[in-house]
Amino acid sequence: MHRSLSAPARAWWGGFVVVALVLLVALVVGADRVADVAQWCAMPVLAAALLTSTRWPRGRRVTWALVALACSWLGDTLPATSHGDTAFLLMVGGFLLAQVAYAVAFAPDVRRSVVHRRPALLVPYGVALVVLVGLCAPSAGALLVPVAVYGGVLVAMAVLATGVSRLAGAAGVVFVVSDGLIALEAFVPTWQLPGQDVAVMTTYLVAQALLAVALVRRNRDERLSPPPPAVVRSPGALPDNVVALVV
Repeated sequence: MHRSLSAPARAWWGGFVVVALVLLVALVVGADRVADVAQWCAMPVLAAALLTSTRWPRGRRVTWALVALACSWLGDTLPATSHGDTAFLLMVGGFLLAQVAYAVAFAPDVRRSVVHRRPALLVPYGVALVVLVGLCAPSAGALLVPVAVYGGVLVAMAVLATGVSRLAGAAGVVFVVSDGLIALEAFVPTWQLPGQDVAVMTTYLVAQALLAVALVRRNRDERLSPPPPAVVRSPGALPDNVVALVV
């Protein structure tokens, strides 16, 4: 893909890689302030990479994906303005809007997704949702409903992403893993994962980047695909609207 990208696009993608690496290294060494700033920068840089890597007409997918990245940025930044359950709800709210935006972006491809092509694959998605909500339920308390709603929207996004491409479908699964790790840490007292923060952020960054790459490729493929053949009418043929009127 990189050969077909403009110089600004390559620069933004390189910038995203640098920001992602700084963020992960900062988490490993415990440089919390650096990690916070890098996290706040990640989604705007990725949005710029997506914007400069696609061309007009960008269409519904790219437009709504940019909205999703903006909402993800809210989920990354708003929790810093509060504490406790309020901070958690601000994070969930931002990312809920992001998942809704992604679902809207991918919805037109539903007939290409596993919903129509391989409906049996819906079972693992459903099982993952039930298991995750079930594990969180005993300790979630009043937050159970927001968590369940978010989980449902997240899984729906992952299912719809399979209609965009296999890469987007894989990204959706990684997103479910990332947010699942957050939920387990927040609501399962016995959950102990070494390097939890690094695992969450790695899967989050990978999921967002893979979705962006998948959309860039889809945008490129649609622009390069040949236009549909023109309809050739035989001499003396009546226009369709006239035929419909007569019938």
